[in-house]
Amino acid sequence: MFYYICLRRRSRSGTRSEALGSRRAVELGQRSALPINVEVEQYGKEVLDFSSHYGSENSMSYTMWNLAGVPNVYPSSGDFTQTAVFRTYGSCWWEQCTSTASPFRRTPPNFHSLDFLELAFEEPVYPTAVEVLETYHPGAVVRILACSLNPFSQNPPADVRWEVLWAGKPNKALTPQARQFSPSIRQISFASNLLRLEVNNTLLDYYTELDAVILRGVRERPILALYKIPVIDINDLSDSEEEISDAGGLCCRSGGENRHNLGNGYFERLPYELIQLIVSHLPVPDLCRLAQSCKLFHKHCCDPLQYIQLSLQPYWAQLTDASLSHLQSRCTLLQRLNMSWTGNRGAVTAAGFCSFMKACGLSLVCLELSCCHFLTEACLEVIAQTCQCLQELNLASCDRLQPQAFNLIAKLPNLRRLVLYRTKVEQSAILSILTFCPELRHLNLGSCLMIEDYDVVASMLSARCRSLRSLDLWRCRNLSERGLAELVSGCRLLEELDLGWCSTLQSSSGCFQHLAHSLPRLRKLFLTANRTVCDSDLEELAANCNALEHLDILGTRMVSPVSLQKLLQCCPQLKLLDVSFCSQIDSRFVQELSGLFPNVSIKKSFTQ
Repeated sequence: MFYYICLRRRSRSGTRSEALGSRRAVELGQRSALPINVEVEQYGKEVLDFSSHYGSENSMSYTMWNLAGVPNVYPSSGDFTQTAVFRTYGSCWWEQCTSTASPFRRTPPNFHSLDFLELAFEEPVYPTAVEVLETYHPGAVVRILACSLNPFSQNPPADVRWEVLWAGKPNKALTPQARQFSPSIRQISFASNLLRLEVNNTLLDYYTELDAVILRGVRERPILALYKIPVIDINDLSDSEEEISDAGGLCCRSGGENRHNLGNGYFERLPYELIQLIVSHLPVPDLCRLAQSCKLFHKHCCDPLQYIQLSLQPYWAQLTDASLSHLQSRCTLLQRLNMSWTGNRGAVTAAGFCSFMKACGLSLVCLELSCCHFLTEACLEVIAQTCQCLQELNLASCDRLQPQAFNLIAKLPNLRRLVLYRTKVEQSAILSILTFCPELRHLNLGSCLMIEDYDVVASMLSARCRSLRSLDLWRCRNLSERGLAELVSGCRLLEELDLGWCSTLQSSSGCFQHLAHSLPRLRKLFLTANRTVCDSDLEELAANCNALEHLDILGTRMVSPVSLQKLLQCCPQLKLLDVSFCSQIDSRFVQELSGLFPNVSIKKSFTQ
């Protein structure tokens, strides 16, 4: 049977000798008639989009914008502010926090991406190589894609295509030293000057830092790419429509009324629940394909119970309004939906999203919409009106959503988790949300620059959200000691508190000692880049916060080795301790502590 199928496939595509003869003819013609196609080398011109970065929105330090242009650091290695750095790294201290959303089922095993950036180049070319200059803890890049859209053109194509140039699994380089990462890429059928890098930092010991990206390519399409030799792939021996009809199909009955065709193995006699369990392991595209095979599988694959939770993020490049319309009838029982990264550049419209929400949003309890730039005020209005059961909403990096739209979130009284990282939410909107959403457990306001007075927000949190478990105020500009004191006095159940880069807080006021006294359940505390953190603060944490697991005191000059060792002795649950750029803590002492406390990952960055 295998040989029979191979012969049929080969007869449809031509013989190998014919293909090789045609290829030699093409090669000879190319050598004799065509000029040499010169390779073009380009550095990135502009960063167009990204999911997160370590830096501030009004600065260049550690931001994705550093990736444009020629290298700033390479070939040097180490921690440099002139590089592009994503917000997180590692797995045990980020993914296991209580504020982290539960993973979605049916995520394809080959989808590893957790962050992305899109980089435009000056001239469209047919890519021949992509080189990523990684200057610190390399190995995070898992996918490189090219787009058919020229972002600088006044006439964008009607059909925007993304093609994968290279994909791999998460990796950890042997050393944190700089390297030039240049994977072997596949040829594509269009010229491109827009690349997308997707990364996964979970295996890395510290932040990965990228310095520049080089795109190499030719202006004219390589002629050999126009002709592909037909290859019989043993992994792709699916029957054609003709072969299926010859075999009688998967679920066809034989001549007798009650006799079954042995070709289906009596599959249709299995209990309904068992077949449901079997197909529940399929990714969404395979589920849709299987639904077209026969009536039996169509019934099972279209059952709304298969779509109680749905992650469309892995298919961001293909998702359109038509896709949502096709899924609409199947998602009537939908409870958890992930559309992060999807729909940009017109693939999904606000109208298409609203139509889907009106039909499928009644039972939603979790909605992930990170980096969805198609969202408008009308979209949030439909969410507020339709999804009254919603408990989790993620709008991270929806930085093009207008400020007035966030007022509509206050109409979701059952919210427990709200992520507004890198959005334009204003103070009036967040105060309204806190007033009408008292059940909040997890709130992320990191890098929200349009909130004018965080003391007022802290006061409202203290009064209205006493069940708060985690709060992210990363890079908030104006939280004072008074606001922090009011916050920790009212929200005493806090387990995670991120005050990284909150430079207005001063240890001399006693605010950090009061924090340690007030939050006995504290498991994660980030005081990143606060130069004033001192020994007395660590001593209070050691005395009162024995459940502490993650502590970041990067950049302080006031902490001594003695207090640090005492903290490690008093906090047996500690997993992560970042003492990078702590002037009194040298690398030799870090090595000693790592030997004494092998279960703690102690971070000390370096520069060369």
